[in-house]
Amino acid sequence: MIRCRSIATDKPASRTPLAGKLCFLMTSILFLLFPGSASAVTQLNVITALSSNDPMYKGLEEFKRLVEQNSQRSIEIRLFLGSQLGNDDDMLEQAMLGANVAVLADAGRLSIYQHELGILSAPYLVRDANELKTLVTSPLFANWAETLAREDELHIFSFNWWQGARHLLTQKKVTEPADLDSVRMRTIGMPVWIETIRAMGATPTPLSWSEVYSGLQQKVIDAAEAQFTGMWGARLYEVVSHVTKTGHIQLLSGLVGSKKWFDALTPKQQKVVTQAAIKAGDHASDLVRHAEASIVLELKEKGVEVTDIDTNAFEQATRSVYPKLGYAKLHQQVQAYLQEPGR
Repeated sequence: MIRCRSIATDKPASRTPLAGKLCFLMTSILFLLFPGSASAVTQLNVITALSSNDPMYKGLEEFKRLVEQNSQRSIEIRLFLGSQLGNDDDMLEQAMLGANVAVLADAGRLSIYQHELGILSAPYLVRDANELKTLVTSPLFANWAETLAREDELHIFSFNWWQGARHLLTQKKVTEPADLDSVRMRTIGMPVWIETIRAMGATPTPLSWSEVYSGLQQKVIDAAEAQFTGMWGARLYEVVSHVTKTGHIQLLSGLVGSKKWFDALTPKQQKVVTQAAIKAGDHASDLVRHAEASIVLELKEKGVEVTDIDTNAFEQATRSVYPKLGYAKLHQQVQAYLQEPGR
């Protein structure tokens, strides 16, 4: 049982309204993340910062449907929007401790736990989503995933949630790295993302996704970078005037949760969860592909200038990211694998 006391007075929390509210919040979160033994193995809380109209969220709804249906409801999936229980980093830490939580995490975010995974978020690593899918079904990726599970207690249910290519969202036309000089550009606060944006010519400015709209509106940042579906869901077309199709990163995420939670499932339940995650990831990725063309048309109708450019200058500028982050040798291994006959 949790007994809350006021830190300042050491009196029961019920005598201090603010402390009582904090106690209730802490107790609620602990109950959600670490439920009683009767339900700990059969319940999974999936948290996302994305909006309910984002294809990834539609994929999570499909994941919930498939798991609950195919497990005869022996596993319950609960979805939480807007990072209600905490941000992605907080949830990954909770998953490492054995909490029954899962998040959609990109490779750059996972790189702080397993370095090699970060290369999946490196600039211009692959030509398209098909090459990326080939890579994440390779023995190379399997080894990285096994290391993450063994050393950090994080289990990847599937890593096929393609969110689209990332592009530049600015207030002016951009055709080359020099155009981004002194531009404060929001990006994910992980090394591979930060160094990519810096190499592209901008000043990387880490900021949570939920703060990007207000950051642009209030000029805390000058620009951002995102995939079309993410931009559309966050209504960023209201606060930027230009989209430059650089495609500098193919954003692929994985549904990642607690190894302890997954290992506690029966073999049949594990198979249900894994297959559901793969099917749901493919479903979400297909939704992205179908949505992008219409989003581009609607952006233009709203007055946003969408520009295709020759990305060679950006590709050349970002080559330095690989040796700077210790990925030079791994980059060669990845390219060699992708170029093998029959790939």
